[in-house]
Amino acid sequence: MVVVKVQQGWLSGEQLKTAPEGTPYFSFKGIPYAAPPVGKLRFKAPEPPLPWEGIRKATEHGPRCPQVDVFTQEKIVNDEDCLNLNVYSPDIAPATPWPVLLFIHGGGFKGGSGNQDRYTPDFLMSHGIILVTINYRVDALGFLCLDTKEVPGNAGLKDQVAALRWVKDNIASFGGDPKNVTVSGESAGGASTCYHLLSPMSKGLFKKAISMSGVPYCDWGTPFVPRRRAFLFGKQLGLNTKDPQELLDFLQNLPVEQLLENNPAVLSFEDHNNHGYKQFHFTPVVEKDFGGEHFLTVHPRQALKDKNINDADLFIGYANEETLTGIDYFKGMFEDTYNKYPELVVPKKMLMSCTPEKILEVAELIRDHYFKGADITNNNIKDFVTFANAAYFVTDINRFITHLPKVGKGKRFMYRFSTVSKRNTYSSAGAKYGLTGAGHMDVLMYLMDAQMYDLKTEKNSREFELITLVCKVFSNFVKYGNPTPDDSLGAVWPEYDNASKRYVDIGDSLTVASSPDAEAVKFWRTVYELVGHEY
Repeated sequence: MVVVKVQQGWLSGEQLKTAPEGTPYFSFKGIPYAAPPVGKLRFKAPEPPLPWEGIRKATEHGPRCPQVDVFTQEKIVNDEDCLNLNVYSPDIAPATPWPVLLFIHGGGFKGGSGNQDRYTPDFLMSHGIILVTINYRVDALGFLCLDTKEVPGNAGLKDQVAALRWVKDNIASFGGDPKNVTVSGESAGGASTCYHLLSPMSKGLFKKAISMSGVPYCDWGTPFVPRRRAFLFGKQLGLNTKDPQELLDFLQNLPVEQLLENNPAVLSFEDHNNHGYKQFHFTPVVEKDFGGEHFLTVHPRQALKDKNINDADLFIGYANEETLTGIDYFKGMFEDTYNKYPELVVPKKMLMSCTPEKILEVAELIRDHYFKGADITNNNIKDFVTFANAAYFVTDINRFITHLPKVGKGKRFMYRFSTVSKRNTYSSAGAKYGLTGAGHMDVLMYLMDAQMYDLKTEKNSREFELITLVCKVFSNFVKYGNPTPDDSLGAVWPEYDNASKRYVDIGDSLTVASSPDAEAVKFWRTVYELVGHEY
């Protein structure tokens, strides 16, 4: 047992050893970073954490926030007192404080947790940084928006801010440097990270940012009439009202499990599009400005135009075959949906803003480009992966980094992850179709081992060499604000700029290149121009 003191009281953690290296580290789990968001606090911004008496045991994870698991569809009806985090430190009394990496899990703003079933600290503990993983409210509990001062939306993002504030106030007790914090995340966590670059609430809470496979522009994180959706949500649960206070009182008094039984599709096209990267109804929103503290009151694109961004170094990228992950899910929908409704290939942000005639024109352009007008079947499933990768990840991530202005001293670095090994568990289903590559979430299997897969990695294996390479790249950025502060990894990472568009491909080694996925970017620029959207 090891004991530390934080502002709320004493914590007892434990000393463990990493696998496979056997490096000792200190673990503190299930630490509350905010007050329980229950009762009249449901759907609202988090309150400061409450103190406790005596020594609080911190050897077990806290509960996952209530949700429907995005992988298994299992309903997770846990305690709403779920705003907790985990701290893993190589040494709680180092000669020099450790840089800190705070990781925000993905899950489409609909599910997920920071617990060790998917995110263990073992690989990173040998690289001289502290790792913090967090739980935050998801789905309606985290992203319901009534457009009122009490519930303006973005409670889940404000949970993340509360976690960052807790780290700033308390990480020194674990040997960490509160002035050298990197906020990071993957998928919805990557989009969240970019939101923190734009939010006035997050200013001064981090020095660097790592966004993996997600930005605010991504289709799956795009809001659509969130206030109207909230009232439809209430109607589905038994209250038909136009009064936001009446709706809030009703929803705050329902059993939490009822809040998980929802599909508040506002228009019929949402029912037809209720799949894959269009199925997330409760997402971050642009808040109305009611005065006081707010997360974001302008569209992310406008914030970038206005240069209202926090001064921080950014490391951003994606996998070369993101949509290999979930390929079985898509395959089962071709005959009944994609081949029946031509507009399903059109990104949601365009479906929401175009006339039916324009939607059909865009759909024909996309289908001709990727499928030569043919139905989508097993015979051209590779073309579908290429399409979905570009439509839901590549285009939006490239747009975001291109729009990101130089502000202050912040540097930008870009990566493309193409590593393939036995550790690519998330995309492994692609093999049955003869497809290989790095899929969505695969990079995490080289940074934070997932206990649920129980993959044994020997120290002298190729997989361990790849783990070491990826961990060095990411931990270098956490420590130095540069993925390659020298040439010891075989390459010097160039800063990204809009002229050269230089990035590094992370495969068996590091390869410097320019203009990632240039063909896809060129085609989708044409699509944006066709619908009259700014690229």
